[in-house]
Amino acid sequence: MLDESLLDAPEALARADRRGLLRGAAEAGARLRTAARHAAEAGIAELTAEGRPRAVLLAGAGTAATGVADLIGALAGASAPVTRIHPTGVAPAAGALRWALPGWAGSVDLLLVATTDGSEPGLALLAEQAYRRGCSVVAVAPERSPLSEAVGGIHGLVVPMATAPHEMYEEIQTASPGELWALFTPLLVLLDRVDLLEAPPETLAKVADRLDHAAERCGPAIATYSNPAKTLAAELADSLPLIWTEGAGAAPAGRRFAAVLAELAGRPALAAELPEALPAHGVLLTGDFAGGADPEDFFRDRVEEQQALRARVVLLRDRPVGGLSAAPAARELALSHDTAISELEPAEGTDLESIAELLAITDFAAVYLSLAASHTPK
Repeated sequence: MLDESLLDAPEALARADRRGLLRGAAEAGARLRTAARHAAEAGIAELTAEGRPRAVLLAGAGTAATGVADLIGALAGASAPVTRIHPTGVAPAAGALRWALPGWAGSVDLLLVATTDGSEPGLALLAEQAYRRGCSVVAVAPERSPLSEAVGGIHGLVVPMATAPHEMYEEIQTASPGELWALFTPLLVLLDRVDLLEAPPETLAKVADRLDHAAERCGPAIATYSNPAKTLAAELADSLPLIWTEGAGAAPAGRRFAAVLAELAGRPALAAELPEALPAHGVLLTGDFAGGADPEDFFRDRVEEQQALRARVVLLRDRPVGGLSAAPAARELALSHDTAISELEPAEGTDLESIAELLAITDFAAVYLSLAASHTPK
């Protein structure tokens, strides 16, 4: 059960936040600026592109790296094929994971490696394999990590991951918003230099400002009624979120929201893109998760029963392709089955600014759900 009273108690939120999740969400803009500076110091800004790579390959482990791969696929996929190399192994441990290049990868391709750990021997082996094939290799990893040394040893480019001071003494949360931007930003700078997407310094500055503004709107001191993240968290209490996205940028934001809800808050959620979400999730609006309650429930004593999950649509919208929108059909389907809807749509701006706003609000919402659900009132 969600303790909604906690949402408007900043001091209690701070006590409940033992993992520093609110701090991670609030510092996303600062982390982006630090990561951009690290990219410049590593020499990415001075790179001269010798033509676009034929394909971009991405490898990494953890929620942050998965989100980065998804975002780059959405932003750069129209300029060159973007392929994520999925890890294999007997356990999700750094020493057990392995990655392998596809058979077609060669000298005209670019391998990007992103990790908040840096101790994965499988990633070091992947970088060596890429070097033997002639692939260009760029890694974002913790400074002085085994992976950084391995990539440097094969003449690849290494950008030290931007970290916050407190992370020197605490375990890094791979689902934290700060980790996402620490890995994502240097790769944005690189892909801008090789002309696969547009992320010049002035755009990144606007994105950092948008993240700061979202942190101000969603911070713990802002009351629920005017705080979009707290409002969304309260709306998702005791619900099964069906995250329906529209627009290229909203799709990876929605998938990340589902992943972060699971990892941070222990909450199940499903994400799908419109209009395919309607037939894919439509049956959930009529089955056991239907929003419309059984009239007999009113007369049943539910004090000792666990609250049943009810489906709730979360509509994340960016600019739809061609101006065509399935949002009206989505609203009609949900409301015709007495299913509530939460909607988020970013303010005007660049594609990256819109994505940043959606990521910031949903990340804060997941953090609030995590803290309120785990809090035991005294």
